[in-house]
Amino acid sequence: MWKFIKKNKFLLVSLIALIVISFIDIKMTYTALNNSYKQILSMLVIVPPIFLLIGLFDVWVPRATVIKLMGEKSGVRGMTLAFFLGAFSAGPTIAAFPIALMMLKKGAKYSNVIFFLMVWSSLKIPIVFYQITTIGLQLSSIINLTMLGIFIIAAIITDKLFTTGEKAQLIEKANLYS
Repeated sequence: MWKFIKKNKFLLVSLIALIVISFIDIKMTYTALNNSYKQILSMLVIVPPIFLLIGLFDVWVPRATVIKLMGEKSGVRGMTLAFFLGAFSAGPTIAAFPIALMMLKKGAKYSNVIFFLMVWSSLKIPIVFYQITTIGLQLSSIINLTMLGIFIIAAIITDKLFTTGEKAQLIEKANLYS
């Protein structure tokens, strides 16, 4: 019982909060349960395709290929591939993290993975098209080119700030969770 409580502290806190809210306002409890139900349903739509994609990536893409295309010596080619993988992606940003984890496990350079996550989160093609239709091509271009430059610089700086040992620890943790 204690092991379950230690592993699921947030679940326990949520249940206690729900019980307390029930005494204060039962309508709020129903709203919270309804929102939880909707969130679980939306995650059930997102999570299985993510696991399928990760499984296919793990099986079909050899480690040597990832190291060659996105590894430590990939240079501009690795950053370009990370850009295209992020820009032509589909789904919410939460879907990018398991893919990034798999990329790290397969030997991708840390800066390429960070850049991939940044591009996925805000420079996806559908987002860029939406920006162009709402704020115009000129302003959208300025915004996106600025973000792209900042993302490249931030990914490189982040890669330099982390030591080889810290990166190894990150990959070790990645191996624990998969």
